[in-house]
Amino acid sequence: MLKVSNVDVFYGDVQVLWGVSFEVKEGEVVALIGANGAGKSTTLKTVSGLLRPRKGSVEFDGERIDQIPAYRVIEKGIAHVPEARRLFPQMSVEENLELGALKGEAKARRKETLEKVFTRFPRLKERRRQLAGTMSGGEQQMAAVGRGLMSLPKMLLFDEPSLGLSPLLVEEIFNVVRQVREDGVTVLIVEQNVRQTLAIADRAYVLETGKVIREGRGKDLLEDEEVRKAYLGV
Repeated sequence: MLKVSNVDVFYGDVQVLWGVSFEVKEGEVVALIGANGAGKSTTLKTVSGLLRPRKGSVEFDGERIDQIPAYRVIEKGIAHVPEARRLFPQMSVEENLELGALKGEAKARRKETLEKVFTRFPRLKERRRQLAGTMSGGEQQMAAVGRGLMSLPKMLLFDEPSLGLSPLLVEEIFNVVRQVREDGVTVLIVEQNVRQTLAIADRAYVLETGKVIREGRGKDLLEDEEVRKAYLGV
C-alpha cells in the first residue's frame, strides 16, 4: 500500500533523513521506533505531504504522492493524527471533527461517519458542544483520532498518540489503534512507548539519526537484544 524509497529530507540546509526506505502492506500495523531526533515524525510528515523529499519517492496504492500538496494526499486516503493533537482549541469538539471531512465522499458521508466516531468515542458525543481546548489530554487525543477517521482513510498515521497521557489512558489509546486496524484501516505509528508498540505491530523499522538500521516483525524486535538495551532499558 505504501512504499517509501531512498528518501532524503532536509530542513533548510540540514539533512534529517538519509536514504530512508520501508513498506507498509494493506491491513498491517507498522511501527517506526527510535530515539528522539531519529527522524520518525519527519518521516510521517513526508508521507502525508507536509514535507517534500529532496531525493527518493513516496508511493501510495502504486501512485507517487511525494510531489502533490498535503490536501491531495488526504484525498488519496491518508490521514495524519499529529503529535500533540493539534486541535483548534476555540472550536467545539464537533467542529474539530467535521474539519476532517471537507472533501469528496468524506463530506457526503459526514453525518454518517460522525455518528460512527461518536459510537467509538462516547465521551466525544457527551462533549460535542464543548470547546476542544478545555478537554483533558486523553479526550483531545480521541478527538484527534476521530478527526482522522472522519476523512474515511485507507491509512492512518499516528504520531506519538500516547504522549503525555496517564498509563490507563495509554492502554485505551493502544486499544483504539487495534480497533482501527480491525475496522480495515492500515496503520503506520510512531511512538516512544516501544514495548506496547512492538506488541501490537505486525512489523517495525528502527530509525537512528535519520537512517533505517533494523527491521523485522514486531514480536521479534521486542526480543532483540540490541533493541531491548537501547529502547526498553533491559
